Amino acid sequence: MINVLFVCLGNICRSPMAEAVFRDLVKKENLSDKIAVDSAATSSWHIGSPPHKGTLGILKKYDISAEGLVGRQLKKEDFDKFDYIVGMDVSNTKNIAEIVGHPEHSKILRLLDLTDHKKDVPDPYYTGDFDETYDLVTAGCKALLGKIRVEHKL
Repeated sequence: MINVLFVCLGNICRSPMAEAVFRDLVKKENLSDKIAVDSAATSSWHIGSPPHKGTLGILKKYDISAEGLVGRQLKKEDFDKFDYIVGMDVSNTKNIAEIVGHPEHSKILRLLDLTDHKKDVPDPYYTGDFDETYDLVTAGCKALLGKIRVEHKL
């Protein structure tokens, strides 16, 4: 099983959105038996909380399931469990490396580095623009799935 973890600051906006979008892509490509998806936060602010209403709204708009999305915090052990640990911004990737104790490891990456955008996914908790975040997350998830398909010959 290939394990993918999406990470943002609070695990209520960007990373659960990415988890749901990626899980939906994986399901549509009939790869659910090969790829598992989760999300986490670098902070402890929203442990046990559901996604932000803006994230839930955008997922509903695109008919993407939000089932099972619950905030949790990144743990050191996640480094061994996951093959890809994907941060939404530079700050996330730095915090991921610090938390798991593996600075600059190839399994830790920033989502939009896989796209032509090469920037951070803006946090809609602060911007209020869940549509922009959804569009960028979707582009990043499609690129990540392409990378995984090539690297694992799927």
